[in-house]
Parts: sequence; structure tokens; C-alpha cells
Amino acid sequence: MKINGPNQSNLNPYQKQIHKQAEAGLKKQPEDKVEISETAKQMQQSGKSESARAKLIEQVKEDVVTGNYRVDSKAAAKKMLDFWSK
Repeated sequence: MKINGPNQSNLNPYQKQIHKQAEAGLKKQPEDKVEISETAKQMQQSGKSESARAKLIEQVKEDVVTGNYRVDSKAAAKKMLDFWSK
């Protein structure tokens, strides 16, 4: 014997929520996009000084290998303090 209570309509009370979840899954997700600022573009174009920088790097490497490279520790410490105190 089957007993049904009053107002039994066989409806799923969570049906609307299930449909909302299904619809949300069908929506297209926004695509990622990258934009390069004008400043960054200018920095990319300023690569003309790469040859001068490469020469300086080679000079420092040569000085390190030969033992002629010296670091002024007081000047380095002062620059670090100035940078971190700003």
C-alpha cells in the first residue's frame, strides 16, 4: 500500500538549481588576454644598447677571471640602504 501525503505533486524541489548549474556550465568562459603597454614596447625597442652592455659584461667577466675585479663594499651597502629606505 502506498501512502502519499497532502499536496504530493512529485516535483523535485532542486530542479531549478540543477537547471541553473547546467546553464552556467554552457556559458562561454572569457578568454585570457595580454596587453603590452607603450612603456614596455619602448623598452623592447631600446635594445640597441645591447652591444654596449655585452661589451661591459665581457669586461667584467674578464676582470673576474684575472682577479682584477674589485667590489667597493661601502658603496654597495650604501646603495642597498638607499634602495630599501625609500
